[in-house]
Amino acid sequence: MSVVSTKYWHKLDDNRIQCDLCPRACRLHNGQRGLCFVRACQDDQIVLTTYGRSSGFCIDPIEKKPLNHFIPGTPALSFGTAGCNLACKFCQNWDISKSRKIDTLADAASPVELAETAVKLGCRSIAYTYNDPVIFHEYAIDVAAACRERGIKSVAVTAGYVCEEPRREFFQYMDAANVDLKAFTEKFYKYVTGGQLQPVLETLLYLKQETQVWFEITNLLIPDENDGSREIEAMTQWIFDNLGTDVPLHFTAFHPDWKMRDKNNTPFSTLSRARQIALENGLKFVYTGNVHDSRGGSTYCRSCGKLLICRDWYVLKEWHLTAGGHCRRCGTKCPGVFEDSPGAWGPRRQKVVLKEQRDLL
Repeated sequence: MSVVSTKYWHKLDDNRIQCDLCPRACRLHNGQRGLCFVRACQDDQIVLTTYGRSSGFCIDPIEKKPLNHFIPGTPALSFGTAGCNLACKFCQNWDISKSRKIDTLADAASPVELAETAVKLGCRSIAYTYNDPVIFHEYAIDVAAACRERGIKSVAVTAGYVCEEPRREFFQYMDAANVDLKAFTEKFYKYVTGGQLQPVLETLLYLKQETQVWFEITNLLIPDENDGSREIEAMTQWIFDNLGTDVPLHFTAFHPDWKMRDKNNTPFSTLSRARQIALENGLKFVYTGNVHDSRGGSTYCRSCGKLLICRDWYVLKEWHLTAGGHCRRCGTKCPGVFEDSPGAWGPRRQKVVLKEQRDLL
């Protein structure tokens, strides 16, 4: 396991070191780790303890991130590390994000190796996912820089819980992001995630106002927690007022996991109702996820209403966009990043063992 120095921290008067990467602002004595587990205080500085290490690599469809308007149909080489800077009771990757075992980090790769592997395997992007990439900030940035040199896009799947200065540096290297907006109340963030809502909203505003990063939003609807019509109304109205009509929004279904095994699965009717509220509030691209719903997973022209992309789970069944992403009927540009034709990766999930690929590079 590689340990590297970091720069987002400062010394306190009581001899502790405060980590300044995320709003949690962990204050640590030497030998202590932050809540994220991967950042620690050593030799009176904050270090990243998992540089170059991963909990595993696989190739996923880009739609699984989920990103529906970013080079659709293409494969993304996906990986994460261990730990997380939130403590979501419903975490569906808890075996990775809440891991405190080094054995979880079963594979390793340098940034250059990862970029070259992505090229060799025909991936159009690398996705930093499974746990939040902001906590392995230095590693993610180095991988993204190596990928950019080789024409590989970088995708951050993140909760957006990060401070202003590291946020600015991190997203300079990202081409796309899916931001997990977990709810729209501070109460939910405090008691269910152990975080705060406002910094996440600031990340969304930053992405919209100050970057060219293509981003989409995911909201996991949990029965009796964040699925009320009033909350969905407030959230979608905020998105309309602050981010505009064209940011894709994904409402996804919850299943019982980790510390919320007493909850039921999200009914399809809840997702359908949320999608309808968002559409009525003026959002043009609203999707349902984690359920089989071809209509809720498909893309329609914001002007004439024509079907642009028909999706059946992660399979692209119809494609009615011209080169550059314009509607074939009316010529309106569909917001996003589209190539002249869709990819054909489909729904496959292919495990990649870097130790094996290394010998072939």
